[in-house]
Amino acid sequence: MDIFIGDCVRSVRGKARPDGGLAEQTPYGLVGALIDAIEQRGAIERSDVDRLTLGCVGQVGAQGGHIALTTKIASRLPETSSAHTINNFCASGLTAIGQAVAAVSAGQSELALAGGVEMLSQVPFMADRADYYSDQSFEPADRYIPVALAADLLAMEQDVTREEMDSLSYLSQSRAANAENDAALLASRITIGNLDHDEAVRVTSPEKLAAMPPAFGGLAEQYAHALSGQTLDPRMSVANAPPMTDGAGLAAIGGAKSFLSPRARVVAFAETGADARQSLTAGFAAMDKVLAQAGLSLDQMDRIEFMEAFAVPYALFRRNYQPDMDRVNVSGGHIAKGHPMGATGAILLSTLLDALDAADGKYGLVVASGAQGVGAAIIVERLS
Repeated sequence: MDIFIGDCVRSVRGKARPDGGLAEQTPYGLVGALIDAIEQRGAIERSDVDRLTLGCVGQVGAQGGHIALTTKIASRLPETSSAHTINNFCASGLTAIGQAVAAVSAGQSELALAGGVEMLSQVPFMADRADYYSDQSFEPADRYIPVALAADLLAMEQDVTREEMDSLSYLSQSRAANAENDAALLASRITIGNLDHDEAVRVTSPEKLAAMPPAFGGLAEQYAHALSGQTLDPRMSVANAPPMTDGAGLAAIGGAKSFLSPRARVVAFAETGADARQSLTAGFAAMDKVLAQAGLSLDQMDRIEFMEAFAVPYALFRRNYQPDMDRVNVSGGHIAKGHPMGATGAILLSTLLDALDAADGKYGLVVASGAQGVGAAIIVERLS
């Protein structure tokens, strides 16, 4: 059964601080604005929606109490529609979309909305204070370490140089700045309140990037109990990391009769896990899996949105897979625009559809990865 994407939109991203451009919004209001946008753009009637699935990592405070259900009620979706809130770390938004695809394929849903939301200005990173974050009953290699530390360890183990990372950080910032003047690449980005741009994008230069000191060495001391004596050669600066932001993304998923003019067909979706310590490698495994499922090659992808979960995996992608970089993250990525964790996968899919439209492309790929070995990927075929 073919599954289609009627539309996929994303909010602008605001800095995750009290004076950030989205900080006065609510998480359910942010998603509600995207539901409004999808309906206003003609893809759906909300009265037909029978399922809402949202990814969200920090499920406490403003994002607690089942944020998908809260959003359903606030947005006046049908009382009979189901609501699901999930946490798959930084792949949550793409996982939510994958679950919606599976539900429609299985006949459990006819028209689903799926994506994610994260407002780090209101619910900071690790605000859920999970016991696992500090539980030393696990074997050291299985204990939680922050993804920034995992990225620096991966850079050291794979000898990813600071120069490699800085070159990609500069590329991301430059492309993001240029994209602000390209309406086609922003066609599905939704203005929220008075914020009409991605607030974290900043002007920089190779010289400024090179001058920045390593930023995450202190984490090795804090999590020494998990490193079993392993020393860290810290390499990443804050410019090699995605800034924390507020944001949301949402897709409308359905079957052949759900949309008059769907934007894309889902070709394949895959998820996988990986070594918890080398957590950011799971995206590669998911990418390999989804390409094999689709019977397609990386060279056949007209546009690729590869999650810039720090510059390290992005550098390894460039080094090991040697993609045509003119097709990858053409409007910049998370290093420039920011990482609202639970929303990221859906934001990347929305960005991909705009990039495919702008290039008149056919096939597109999204790759997402997250802490402790979480990976997801999707291939879509654009419909003209």
